[in-house]
This record gives sequence, C-alpha cells and structure tokens, in this order.
Amino acid sequence: MTEKKKHKHEEEVKETTEVQAESAPKGEDQARVAEIESLTKRLAEAEAKAAEYKDGWLRSQAEFVNYKNRVSRDNELTFFTMKGDILKKVLPVLDDLERALSNRVAGDAWADGIELIVRKFQTALEKDGVTRIEAEGRPFDPNFHEAISHEPNPDVESGHVIAVVQNGYMLGERVIRPALVRVAQ
Repeated sequence: MTEKKKHKHEEEVKETTEVQAESAPKGEDQARVAEIESLTKRLAEAEAKAAEYKDGWLRSQAEFVNYKNRVSRDNELTFFTMKGDILKKVLPVLDDLERALSNRVAGDAWADGIELIVRKFQTALEKDGVTRIEAEGRPFDPNFHEAISHEPNPDVESGHVIAVVQNGYMLGERVIRPALVRVAQ
C-alpha cells in the first residue's frame, strides 16, 4: 500500500471512530475506541507483513529468472566449448588429407576420391560454423596466428605472413586453432 493510500485509510478510520464515539454512550465509547485502535493496529501490521512478503516474493522471482538465464548461458558456453574441442581433434585429419592432395601425381584416380572427401569434410565444417583463418600475405596477428619462424623476405612487407604451415580455424568468433605461419622480418 502506498503512503498516500495508507494515510487516506487512516483518516477514514479516524473519522469513523469519531462518528462512532459521538453516537455511542460514554462508557461504551472508551471500550469501542480501544477495540477500533487495536484492530487498526493489527490491520497495519498485517498490511506491513503482506508488503514484506510481496517484496520477498518479487525478489525470489527475479533471482529465479537470473538463475535461469545464467544456466542457459553456461549450457550454451559448455556446448560451444565441447563442439570446439571435438572439432580440434578432427582437424588434423583434414590437414593430412590436404597434404596428400598437395603431393598427388597427376592422373591418379584415387586423388579424385580424396579431393571429394576433402570437399565434403570442408562443407560439413562450414555448416557447423567453422571457418578457415586467412593468413597468407596479411599482417601477423597473435590472436589468430602462431609464428613458427621470422625470416627475411624482400617480397613481403615486414610483420606480414610469408606462408601458412598449418591452417587455423575459427568456430564463430572463437579461435579453435591458430594458424601456424612464417613471418617476414
């Protein structure tokens, strides 16, 4: 109950008490006034308790909503982390297949089959939100690249990637595996 309503309610009770006091006999008047005051006091206490319980209930509701949101975020993060861990274990297989394709002899029929497997593998990864980190010729960024060597190279600007030794991958905005690169000095 707001302060205004409470004040208005108290005034009404006071007016009712005064009207009853004027119409009642003197001896009964004091007993009635005392009873009304007692009931008014008990009503005010009950209203205060009800307001306290309501506030507690509203806080509990808000805490529960926050808890549900936190659990949902934690579950999503756990799922994303597990997915990244599984993909990190599978990426070396893709690396091996790509190395096999890069060293194939022209005209080998088995190489066409491996190329088809690699494309299917890459398509499946793309559907799951995995993207390759483009590094060659770009400025070195320690958030996405891991330098394995710094070499002088007149063709490439200093601090830029000369070559990618092992491709890096991202899952959404998160780096699953940084690209292993050679960097120009």
